[in-house]
Amino acid sequence: MKFLTLLCFSLSFLCNTSISAAEFTWDEAHKPHHGSQEIKVYRSPTCNCCHNWIKHLEKHQFTITDMLTHDMNTVKEAVGLPPKMASCHTAIIDGYIIEGHVPADDIKQLLKDKSDIAGLSVPQMPVGTPGMEIGSRKDNFIVFQFDKKGHYSIYNQYLLTELNEYQAHPPEDSH
Repeated sequence: MKFLTLLCFSLSFLCNTSISAAEFTWDEAHKPHHGSQEIKVYRSPTCNCCHNWIKHLEKHQFTITDMLTHDMNTVKEAVGLPPKMASCHTAIIDGYIIEGHVPADDIKQLLKDKSDIAGLSVPQMPVGTPGMEIGSRKDNFIVFQFDKKGHYSIYNQYLLTELNEYQAHPPEDSH
């Protein structure tokens, strides 16, 4: 967990770069809201990428309660986050745990489906995810769904096209 805190701090200056096309891509809403728009986000006050993720959610009409804390480990333990799903910030919406840089449209889909899971996570901090845009550099990434027992599976997968744009690939048997 100390590694994630250090990584978040180290990358925070990079997340303050000028607005790129990647940011505008994530800011386009492709799914309507179903359910709550109130989301509580726990984050370190020194992490700018977390703040950028909050801005992403606000552009998707979420109402944010920003909870600053220097003890993210306690927050993650208190909500029952499986350690393998850990990232830099933790959010709660309608009883679901949202961990890391999960795209807003995936959160909206979760709220629509009312899935019987504990939450969604983008573990670690992949470059190019909402709030982690750093120029044209992007990583493929997976949004995992997980249950309270720590079992997890793919909820959505984002792969880069030849044009360096993300394309969603949800599993065929899901939402």
